[in-house]
Amino acid sequence: MSAKALGHLRKPVTATKVDRDPKKHTVTLVPGDTVGDELADAVVTVVAATGVSLGWDRQIGGQKAHARFGTALPDDLIESIRKHRVALKGHFATPLGISPAQESPSVKLRKLLDLYASVRPARNLRGLPSRYENVDLVVIRESTEDLYAGIEHEVVPGVVESLKVTTEAASTRIARFAFEYAARNGRRSVTVVHKANIMKMSDGLFLECCRRVAAEFPAIACRELIADNCIMQLVLDPGSCDVLVMGNMLGDIISDVCAGLTGGPGTVPGINIGPEVTVFEAIHGNAPHLMGRDLANPLTMLVPAVAMLRHIGEDAAASRIMTGIETVLAAREALTPDLGGTARTSEMVAAVVRAMGAPG
Repeated sequence: MSAKALGHLRKPVTATKVDRDPKKHTVTLVPGDTVGDELADAVVTVVAATGVSLGWDRQIGGQKAHARFGTALPDDLIESIRKHRVALKGHFATPLGISPAQESPSVKLRKLLDLYASVRPARNLRGLPSRYENVDLVVIRESTEDLYAGIEHEVVPGVVESLKVTTEAASTRIARFAFEYAARNGRRSVTVVHKANIMKMSDGLFLECCRRVAAEFPAIACRELIADNCIMQLVLDPGSCDVLVMGNMLGDIISDVCAGLTGGPGTVPGINIGPEVTVFEAIHGNAPHLMGRDLANPLTMLVPAVAMLRHIGEDAAASRIMTGIETVLAAREALTPDLGGTARTSEMVAAVVRAMGAPG
């Protein structure tokens, strides 16, 4: 899938238009772990209030699936995503430990579906206070290799070696995706983020591939920043960057930095793109302490749902939901505790629906 398939959360420059026949308009819904079911229910409620006829193929994954099927990613889940080509998923908890069998389900899903491009647009939501205003950044992360390849072994007792995998093919593919995204969405520059000063062969190869691709896009300015310098510049002045492209580990870190600039992880959708399918996800939101308490922040999945609706061509519905979200944020009267309020999840969802108004 090309970069033109992605639209902005508020008003996309470009967006893929999908057949609007509701019989063909089905999305795989994967609630995820702990509060995932509550957040998924919130999304279904809000999307239904837009009047969009959308079919949800609800599948289980993560801890519940592992308990039932012995795997966090059952075959039915994978087949559903491949069939419908679009999915919305909650956060999967990642087991902590030293067993190589405990691979992150989200990382494994990206490998299985070749979701090579992780796109996280970081923009301010009107009404949500944050340290900076007018932030408009897009982090593009290669998602199939790097340290996330998960190739580790114990050399001798007490000494573990992890292998960082970087290939010319994957580096060139993500670089081209980033520059195509910038060109098709009217962006001014692409910043290549790396640690080629230290990892001279692996990040050196990534940097060289990006340089070769950049030469094909003379209208797009190409900058190169060492990762630590990039983070400092983002914190000092988020407007110093536009589109950023990087490898897997750096992308994980810097995308969270950018989310922090706009008010937290609930403001940023995770958009995972492969040649055949696109998976929209909550980048965080496990929150086991909130499970069953009706207190989770619904924006965690509502914001990715807005991006998903843009993707399938339901721009009007996406705009109505975003208007409802920003109206509620500005009113400061129906917010969950993490947003500074005292409302329950269901109360905030109801307030968003009211703020959306009747379907047009």
